[in-house]
Amino acid sequence: MSGRSWAIRTASVAAVGALCLAAVVMRSAAAEGVALDPDDAELVATGARLYAAECATCHGASLEGQPEWRSPGPDGLRPAPPHDETGHTWHHDDATLFALTKLGLAGVMGREAPASAMPAFDGVLTDDEILAVLSYIKSTWPEEVRQTHDAINAQASGR
Repeated sequence: MSGRSWAIRTASVAAVGALCLAAVVMRSAAAEGVALDPDDAELVATGARLYAAECATCHGASLEGQPEWRSPGPDGLRPAPPHDETGHTWHHDDATLFALTKLGLAGVMGREAPASAMPAFDGVLTDDEILAVLSYIKSTWPEEVRQTHDAINAQASGR
């Protein structure tokens, strides 16, 4: 691995670590008590419609994300990650996912945020609409991934 590749990989790992830490520390008060409901058919249908309208352009109609999503593109921005089981979305608890969607990376992390085109959806989607989109995303994950995500939520809430 070249020095440049190692530096990029190290910076990426550090950025993800900082994101996780900042997301936990800086969650909005509105995110506390957030719980996704991937088994609510009406909520999931609403989320699917909103996802198609607001998220699919970047994250893909099938939640596949953009190519090379782990590394900054030529513009210096990180491509949109997948929201299917191959991405990292399910590694974050519900409150963190809600805060990142509502506030965007910069809103959660401030100046520590990696360069990203991810907008804040506060004022674009209501809190209920954000929960619908996230519930839709979770509804698409295989049962094993959903169970792992449930365990992450339990650990985050101290249960």
